[in-house]
Amino acid sequence: MVYIPLTLLNLQDDGFHLLLEVIVFGRHFKAVLDTGASKTVFDKATVENHLHLHPNSVLRHTDMVSTGLGTTSMPSFVLNVPDLQIGGLHLRNYEVAILDLSSINFAYEQLEVEPVIGVIGGDILARYGGVIDYRKNILKLRQRAIHGAIRSK
Repeated sequence: MVYIPLTLLNLQDDGFHLLLEVIVFGRHFKAVLDTGASKTVFDKATVENHLHLHPNSVLRHTDMVSTGLGTTSMPSFVLNVPDLQIGGLHLRNYEVAILDLSSINFAYEQLEVEPVIGVIGGDILARYGGVIDYRKNILKLRQRAIHGAIRSK
């Protein structure tokens, strides 16, 4: 079992977001943990700023429709991330969706919160048996994927 510390971010009495640290492209980033997001999503601008570190990584355009971010007309891409680290969990060549998350980061900027690389979604939580412990502010993930769980392409 892997234990990942969570930060509970108060959105000015309008709810909470859970933040966790991830390592992508060899750098530390904050990400939102979103149990309602079906797929893990990274910010297009942030990814494009780091793709030069991995010349074999290519954004691929997709016809997938993005819902839940206030629009269904947003161009979307996918990327196989060479190494996504969430605590002690290393996901190799893990496929994530790539969208423009500038509106989310703008909102965080207004709250004086550092930008996030994206959202860790239900794909990872389901595949690795995610359990959120709000009392201890930790996310528990299994080291190995659950047999028969959602698979990344």
